Amino acid sequence: MNKAVVVNRTGGPEVLTFQEWPVDAPGPGQVRIRHTAIGLNFIDTYQRSGLYPTNLPFVAGNEGAGIVTGLGPDVTGFSVGQRVCYQGQIGAYAEERLVAADRLVPIPDDIDDRTAAAVMLKGLTAYYLLFKTWPVQKGETILWHAAAGGTGLIATQWAKSLGATVIGTAGGPDKVALALAHGCDQIIDYRAEAFAPKVRELTEGRGVDVVYDGVGKDTFEASLDCLRPRGLLVSFGNASGVVSIPDITVLSKKGSLFVTRPTGGHYLGRREDLLEGADALFAAIRSGAIKIDAGQSFALADAAKAHRALEGRQTTGSVILIP
Repeated sequence: MNKAVVVNRTGGPEVLTFQEWPVDAPGPGQVRIRHTAIGLNFIDTYQRSGLYPTNLPFVAGNEGAGIVTGLGPDVTGFSVGQRVCYQGQIGAYAEERLVAADRLVPIPDDIDDRTAAAVMLKGLTAYYLLFKTWPVQKGETILWHAAAGGTGLIATQWAKSLGATVIGTAGGPDKVALALAHGCDQIIDYRAEAFAPKVRELTEGRGVDVVYDGVGKDTFEASLDCLRPRGLLVSFGNASGVVSIPDITVLSKKGSLFVTRPTGGHYLGRREDLLEGADALFAAIRSGAIKIDAGQSFALADAAKAHRALEGRQTTGSVILIP
């Protein structure tokens, strides 16, 4: 019998239950896959806690890699035994599952399954943030919060390869060192000093062109103070809580600033956009522009322990679950 990590009620990591979960034969437009590796992401914790409402019960998780074990009657372009990966499809914390065929991406021969599972959601997030939300140009300066996290380590390397000056934030000496080794020109230890004044110092008072903020509530207001006039704050996560703007005139007072809250569903919703992003991501890995840090892993049955580590800021880079 297939086993999965199921959320029967919302709450803390303790609500994650490793239990039997049936998997049907694939229907029209569906592919059945057996996971070999599964990615861990903050969105998994948002859904588990109820911050992002999801119909109960549900299998947690949003990205994975595995082997095709069955095809729906109308599915073409895939074959049994083929290696595939996906992101943005809830239900990943399972030994086997069904996935919509148009959301699957073939894994290139020179990319291993653990890397594919570690990089799809985070890497494609970095892709649309750097290439679509604010197309980063050579000579621009960006600020990336949580630069030692899974998305941060990918994005800062990628941004550096585009010719940007990259300032990052991280908490503690170990994470600072890791971020510096992965593309950051300057790194600010937010535990040791306030990051907004330091950003102004590093940019000689100008401010950065764009701030990428996956932390949320704790960093939002100070991030506005890091921007040049008409700069953009990209808020793409809520690790510290949800952001609210009670007075939108704060944007005019701080420099006619822009704020956006992008999601992968809107940037990668069309299959052609998904494949374009995946091709760019795999090419960046292949060229060496991005080196993937996926050294941490947990057994699928220990998903609750993995969530505690992620929410407790005890992880660096990409973390995967192994069925």
